Amino acid sequence: MNWKFWKRREHDMPSPDQPDWERAVLNRLAAGYLRDQRSRRRWGNLFKVLVLLYLVALLMIANLPSLSDMTSAGEQHTALIDVKGVIASDTDASADRVISALRAAFKADRVKGIVMRINSPGGSPVQAAYINDEIERLKAKYKQEKDQDMPVYAVAVDLCASGGYYIAVGADEIYVDKGSLIGSIGVLINSFGFQKAMEDFGIERRLLTAGANKGILDPFSPLDQGQRDFILNVLDTLHQQFIAEVKQGRGDRLKGGDELFSGLFWSGQEAVELGLADGLGSSSYVAREIIGAEKIVEYTRKRDLFESLVKRLGVSFGAGIMQTLNSSVGLNMPR
Repeated sequence: MNWKFWKRREHDMPSPDQPDWERAVLNRLAAGYLRDQRSRRRWGNLFKVLVLLYLVALLMIANLPSLSDMTSAGEQHTALIDVKGVIASDTDASADRVISALRAAFKADRVKGIVMRINSPGGSPVQAAYINDEIERLKAKYKQEKDQDMPVYAVAVDLCASGGYYIAVGADEIYVDKGSLIGSIGVLINSFGFQKAMEDFGIERRLLTAGANKGILDPFSPLDQGQRDFILNVLDTLHQQFIAEVKQGRGDRLKGGDELFSGLFWSGQEAVELGLADGLGSSSYVAREIIGAEKIVEYTRKRDLFESLVKRLGVSFGAGIMQTLNSSVGLNMPR
């Protein structure tokens, strides 16, 4: 077999007897160096692209279960929506993601009921209120258009507290595990006060504001009684809004007194006794025994592949991947 195609052409080095042999040698060395640099750069870029493709493939494999669920949604099924983690605008439990999943479930064919599987310590009262309001709106709209109800159930996993419970009370019924932690119906603002420490160290705080209360809750400034009373009034207003939603959602099922709204939390078994929940059961139990559609299809709105990649590998590594794409593949990624 002739291997000459794969071999680099060899040139004899110029003889010292030839004119300008020094320049010829330097040119030969420079050309060889540039050739090696180009080769290394090509192989380096190829390696980076292969690593990127490998990571994307792993993410696609990780998402295969949910994709297969969606393809089998032609039969009658229970729609499952996860509310997991802190409820905030930039998390997986944001109102945007949860509401998008709810709308898709209400719009889909063959959905017999919806389960919201909640495992959250709470978070933003605004985000939780958005979700609670949307559950009510979608149920009313579905009733008007279909002349029948779409049942929505909340299932608590480990934790369904504060904002998580705010969402749960929008459901028709709440199911828990006997070891779940339920409740924490309250509102808080926390901060620190370093004024005494600054005085001990002789540090002067220079805070300039336009507005007497603009620096309220500044940790290095004193909190006078008027400001404290104002903040407590705001918290009480938010608390009353929370209590009103709980009473509207649970109604006569509540068996406890004012202690239910004190910020305390209870085990799932105690929550059932107090009327904070309706019974013990998992998502599978509710789908099988309550809704009557054992097949569960997940409607949770997950991050897309690139979002997941950046989240799992870190923002800095994600920025490195984007830079690699720009330099080696020639894509113009948005900044």
